[in-house]
Formats: sequence, C-alpha cells, structure tokens
Amino acid sequence: MRSGTLPCGLRYAVRRSGHNAAWCALSIACGTRSEDGFPEGTAHFVEHTIFRGTARRSAASINSCLDRLGGELNAYTTKEEIVLHATVLKRDLGKAARLLFELATEPSFPEKEIQTERGVVLDEIISYKDNPAEDVYDRFESLLFASHPLGRPILGTTASVKKITAAQLKAFVSSRFTPERMAFTVVADLDEALVERRISALAARLFPGEAEAAEIAPPEPWDGASVFDKVLDKHHHEVNAVIGGTAPSLYEMPERLEAAMLVNILGGPASNSLLNRELREKHGWVYSIECNYTPYADTGVVAISFGCDRPQLERCLKAVDRILAGLRDAPLSQRRLDAFRKQLLGQLAISSDAGEAQCLSMGKNLMVWGEVMEEGRLKALLEAITPERLQQMARRIFAPEKLSRLVYL
Repeated sequence: MRSGTLPCGLRYAVRRSGHNAAWCALSIACGTRSEDGFPEGTAHFVEHTIFRGTARRSAASINSCLDRLGGELNAYTTKEEIVLHATVLKRDLGKAARLLFELATEPSFPEKEIQTERGVVLDEIISYKDNPAEDVYDRFESLLFASHPLGRPILGTTASVKKITAAQLKAFVSSRFTPERMAFTVVADLDEALVERRISALAARLFPGEAEAAEIAPPEPWDGASVFDKVLDKHHHEVNAVIGGTAPSLYEMPERLEAAMLVNILGGPASNSLLNRELREKHGWVYSIECNYTPYADTGVVAISFGCDRPQLERCLKAVDRILAGLRDAPLSQRRLDAFRKQLLGQLAISSDAGEAQCLSMGKNLMVWGEVMEEGRLKALLEAITPERLQQMARRIFAPEKLSRLVYL
C-alpha cells in the first residue's frame, strides 16, 4: 500500500487488489455535525444535489457517465462525513476518479434540480418516520446528544429541508469541501506507484498551492450525554426499543477495539451472540436483536435495539438487564474470549476481502489518524485484549446509571 499527504492537504491511500473491478472513494470530513450556521439536513441535501449538475455536466450526463461503462456511482452522509464512491472496471478508474472530484469541486446546483431533489429528500424523511425501527434509533440519538451537534438528524426535518437554498448549498461546499478535509482512496489491481502519481497530478490541477501543515489533533472528549427513560405510544403493532449510552471515541485506542469486541460478543451479526442466543434462539421473544457501536471524533454511542410483541416487552428488558449485569459482574473465561476473538478476526478478514468496504474503511482511517492501520497491527491489538479489560469496558459503557432507554409502543 502507498499513502501520503499531498501539498494541497489531500490525504490518499492506494492498495493493490487481485480483482478486475476497482473501487475509489472521496471522503470529506463535513457531516451533520458541521452544519453550524446552516439548516439541519444541509450536508445530506448537498450529497443529493451535487449529482444534479456540475459546471460541465447535466444530471443525466452524470448518471450515465459510469452506467454506460458498467460501473456504479454512489454516496452517503453520516454525522461526520460525506463520502462519494464508485465501482468500475480497473481500466476506467481514471474516469471514475475525475468524476468524483468534479462533483466535489464544480457542483452547479441548478434551481430546477434542487426542487426535484428536495421532493426526494422529503419523501425519504417520511419513509423513515413510517419505519419505527429506524425512527426509534434516530430519536434515541437525538435525545442522547441533545446538547451536542451529533444530536442533529442526518436527513434534517421537513421544515428545515424546505428552507435550504442554492446559495446555502454553494456556501456549504465552498467552506467545507476543501482538500485538507478530504481523503481519496483506491483499491485496484493496478501499479500503486502509477496510481499515486495520477492522483498527485489530478490534485495539483484542482488544488494549486500548498496547505498549511497541520497535525490531526484529537478533539476534546465529550461526556455530556443525557440520561433518560422514555416510553412513547406510537400505536404500532410491534414494540421497538433502544437501550444504550455513550462509548469510546474514534481516538481512544485500544478502548475503541475493546468496545467493538464487547459489542460483537453481545449483539453482533452471528447467531451465537449473547442477546440473539437468549432472546431469539432460546425463547423466540424477538425476530431480531442487535447491538451496535458507532465511534465519533469526541465520543461514541452503543445501542441495543430490538422489536417484539407487547406481551414480551418486560421479559426482553429483564433479559437484556441480566445479560449486561453478567458482563459487568464477572469476566469471560479465557476459552470463551479466545473463541469470540477468533470469530471477530474471521469476520474482519472476510469483510476486508470486499474491495468497496476496504476502500471506504481506508478513507475513514485517513481522516481520523492520517494513516491506514495495517491488518497486522489491528490483529495484535485485538490479541492483547484480556477478559479483565472487557469486563472493565462493560462496566464503563453498560453502567446502569449511564444507560438510557427509549420504547415505542
């Protein structure tokens, strides 16, 4: 792998793969939490509308640019980033890279296209409200981070999206889409040095001049989360619940990996996760139950979510409390931890073989630490986790006095 930072401030990483397909991604550190001075939902609306036209292409031209090559163009917005990414045959990587940078540096925001896309986003907001499993999680985070920019909804609200103007979209892009906030990553079966040179030449044309040298400094940790226990009657046929609280931030290492392993043991994708085995496989109280951990720059969130019939709610809540207490009160045996660790390493190895996932993960690494963590180092950190450290993490993130709960009836 080759990686570095160009004079303009753009960070990049190139990794060779054995696939005929190639993946590239442009990650920009300006998600929902970067909307100070703009209506809620501006970052997400920008992500939608930059595809509606540039200084050189119409919306139709953008949509067909990679389609006719058999490729794919996509994007997403999180609370801390906007990511544009593409999948193409390796011979078309240059076209995909140029298109991603064109979208980020030359969006035109035609008024007619803005109105069209506004309708799409408003429909998306309504669809989320109609999905209680999605809505309860979004509401949970908004309550948990009530005094923090992370509490802003990614999609915005119906009222806020209706207020967003073309001038605001242009101002957001011009102030946030700067090279020092960007990371460009590539996974392709191409010579890494050659791809590196082409990235450098493209960036030099787009961003002449040099950025001021600056180290990536971790932000001050934040621990001002609200603690609540709310039940809202939504008149749904199924109960949806979320239980959780704050967790280690992206910059807390190895605590972040300890939290990730604990969450995987508790409610990861495997059928032998503690919550799934007890509530789903043993008793059949829920159709599905999971535990998710999302680290942010200055804090993180861990959340257990499930849906069940009303008569099963109390049984589910008591079972979750019992399992969390077990993790807090006694460490796992070394044999059980070794088995769970092997499982997690297998999951990571399989996911890392997927080019798109690898490309997107590299971008996140570059924006947070300025480098991509090698698999060997990650494995060594996971191997160093002990039963006692997992127990300490359980006591930290699942302390009863810090847990919040939101239930939709």
